Amino acid sequence: MATAGVFLVVGLVAGIFLSPVVMPTQAPRIVSVKFVLDWAVQGPQAPFIVALEKGYFVEEGLAVIMDRGYGSADTITKVASGAYQMGYGSIDALIEFNVKNPGQELVAVYMVLNNPPYSVITLKDKGITNPKALEGKKIGAPEGDAPRRLFPVFAKATGIDASKVQWVSMSPALREPSLVQGEVDAITGFYYTGYLNLVALKVDPDRITAFKYTDFGVELYGNAIVARKDFIQSNPEAVAGFIRAFNKALKEVIANPDVGADFVKRKDPTVDRNVELERLKLALKDNIVTEEVRRNGLGAVDRARLERTIKSVVEAFNLPRTPSPDEVFTDRFLPPKEQRTI
Repeated sequence: MATAGVFLVVGLVAGIFLSPVVMPTQAPRIVSVKFVLDWAVQGPQAPFIVALEKGYFVEEGLAVIMDRGYGSADTITKVASGAYQMGYGSIDALIEFNVKNPGQELVAVYMVLNNPPYSVITLKDKGITNPKALEGKKIGAPEGDAPRRLFPVFAKATGIDASKVQWVSMSPALREPSLVQGEVDAITGFYYTGYLNLVALKVDPDRITAFKYTDFGVELYGNAIVARKDFIQSNPEAVAGFIRAFNKALKEVIANPDVGADFVKRKDPTVDRNVELERLKLALKDNIVTEEVRRNGLGAVDRARLERTIKSVVEAFNLPRTPSPDEVFTDRFLPPKEQRTI
């Protein structure tokens, strides 16, 4: 009987070790990301809204809080301040900030606007038929307006004597009305914003003349997704996941802009869906789906072109140092090229 008891104990012990051990499942890590756009929710912001509303960020383990912005340069300041970990801002503002704030640099991780929408817009009755004719004229824009600040680059490319242009500072809301009312002869701004704002003011499109910077050989990049260096270092997979989600949404919007406009309208019921659809289509055609993007894929940059962009920004802003492309942009978080090809 004693022997049987021993075998019973041994069997029970063996059973303990041979039975599958059920370990408690570990909940997936959720990373919170505060993200700021460049402007209000409009057509060109559709890919961000689609990624948010269709749950693509959630699929990547991200809890994204997305706020509207108040200018692509302001976005850079807000991300740098620590109020946001990531944002959507202009590469020229990032270059300027990095040079002026060593140790606090931001990094662009996905180039969205391969061509910037920078432009000078006027009306045909002003008699300004070419950029050189802007000399002696009044141009209206907010002081922090990117195409205004980069006007020296445009002037150099087109032979304008920038000292002969008179600038009139105003809020963004007054820019197009001031042109229509004759208070200024031209304005600077994003083409897809200025053009459609003028149309909304009942200006006949045939009366509108636009000088797009890129049409005159100005080599600049536009807005990019940017991130704080400390966030990149502590959460590299979160940055990669954000980019994967956005890239997926951007490809959907390119394939079907109507879907993008629908989500913009759903996010902000006060907007005119058809206007935002037109604004989105303009951005896609002129600024996002370029020949360079068709060659290299969405989100990437051409290193030589980025070097020229940096040089132009340094000259326009009279910066004391020229940063390298690696200080401005990294491609380490981009999905494989086949996932970015359109």
